[in-house]
Amino acid sequence: MLRAIVVSIALAQAAPAPAVILPSQPMRFGAFTAHFDPSGTFTVEGEGWPKLEGTWTMQGAELELRTPSAPKECAQPARYRVDAVDGHPTFALIADPCPTRRVILDRSSWRLASEAVVVPRRQIMVTPLARPPAKPFAPASGSWASFRGPQAAGVADGQQLPDAWNPKTGEHVRWRTPIPGLAHSSPIVWGDRVFVTSAVSSDPKATFRPGLYGDGDASTDRSTQRWTLFALDAPTGKILWERVAVEGVPRERRHIKSTYASATPATDGRLVVASFGSQGVYAYGVDGTLLWKADLGRLDVGAYDIPSVEWGTASSPIIWNDLVILQCDTQADSFVVALDAATGRVVWKTERDELPSWGTPTVATTSKGSELVTNAANFVRGYDPRTGKELWRLGHSSKITAPTPIAAGDLLIVASGRAPERPIFVVRAGARGDLTLNEGQSSSQAVAWTRSGRGPYMPTPLAYQGILYVLGNNGLFDAYDLQTGDEIYRQRLPVIGSGFSASPVAADGKIYLSNEDGEILVVAAGRTFKHLATNSMGELLMATPALSNGTMFVRSSTSVSAISGK
Repeated sequence: MLRAIVVSIALAQAAPAPAVILPSQPMRFGAFTAHFDPSGTFTVEGEGWPKLEGTWTMQGAELELRTPSAPKECAQPARYRVDAVDGHPTFALIADPCPTRRVILDRSSWRLASEAVVVPRRQIMVTPLARPPAKPFAPASGSWASFRGPQAAGVADGQQLPDAWNPKTGEHVRWRTPIPGLAHSSPIVWGDRVFVTSAVSSDPKATFRPGLYGDGDASTDRSTQRWTLFALDAPTGKILWERVAVEGVPRERRHIKSTYASATPATDGRLVVASFGSQGVYAYGVDGTLLWKADLGRLDVGAYDIPSVEWGTASSPIIWNDLVILQCDTQADSFVVALDAATGRVVWKTERDELPSWGTPTVATTSKGSELVTNAANFVRGYDPRTGKELWRLGHSSKITAPTPIAAGDLLIVASGRAPERPIFVVRAGARGDLTLNEGQSSSQAVAWTRSGRGPYMPTPLAYQGILYVLGNNGLFDAYDLQTGDEIYRQRLPVIGSGFSASPVAADGKIYLSNEDGEILVVAAGRTFKHLATNSMGELLMATPALSNGTMFVRSSTSVSAISGK
């Protein structure tokens, strides 16, 4: 009997894999169209990508591709295993020396070009546990309650910060507190509390890759994480409490330059809200009591043209008028949602036709009323933050959008830095309808001015004292007249290092620019560029500093520091 079983297993293992038949009709995957002709020729093409064409053969479930006219290593053959469950061929890499071919095909899942895409209805599951207090634990004055502070402006005058400090000697560094894990989220401040998130990996070698490079690879880190919220005492840096919101294997992958905790938390002095993407949204009291949690489902966010390349989430929550507002633009279904701050209940949810995005939404307070502004690829949009009703939209943005919208009076500034568009848009508050400019048009009654080819890829712009400052990842620092868009100067910063991901902040006539190597440049605000100082934090720095009550709180790769002139 045992021998018969062994023989049966051996025969099963030796049997050839079932033959897979590729459809002869055109197929789609992301931005790509593929055609496998029964005669043995094939093409794969997508906008902005080199065309793949050559011959194909199938042995069982193994596909061999040959593109002899392609350059260098792409002229060598490639082999993929094909699974055609439900009639949707999925390719898995066996061997392919061609990077371009590999990034397009590996883990790709194809459907007939004529087939309609069915998107499952997303269910948001909310678990209310406790109620927040009726009033904030401290006054709001001087607080930096969300990413880049009030209205994401990045401005807090009256800080009296030093030009120079030294973490090694302790000069003007009041405290430095180690924070475990990997996170690009920024600190926030309310009263005497500092809040910061982290994802603590079970793998001690888990890391990210800083620098200026074009690779769009996802990280191989699939280790168990502990998504954690920390509360620190602002005067001393002592950790008052830490709460593990959730622990487990991530439900999505992240970019090699990102982390599993890249979204900044938000507070209104009653509760602190942390968003961990596919792992959910968690609201805590300022004493660490879990108030509610919301499971948004899996958020598949990555390359717009290659859906199999995941980069993870980064858009941060904001709190406005007792609403927690989140922007969730994914590969399949994009939406903006407002949750009741007290219970987590969905107050409104507005679906939108959008590509994945990473910018944080902003509620701008203007003389025309409050407007919720979102940055995304298909359209920059304005909404009524009370209802989620769309007020206006503006097209011709970049295909990848990360900077956060900001407001300066009645001007709304939105930018993005993916070529070729790389736009800067300055929109007048109160506009309605489709504001998209015609070809060759740079302004209109609703759009004060625009610039192409000058938008930042990661850092959010800074509007300060009548000047719009735009920081590029590569260290190019531009200044424009905020009202007219006229260029004031363009300056390559004297210290660039691995580039810039953090956004600039300003106080008392000075601008603080943090590069990824941990060097913070101090630059004078004004119509003439003047470099005042450079201060090294001594470790990688990806997060944007927070300014509050005479202190700059800097979150670097392993710690949070308090820098003060006092």
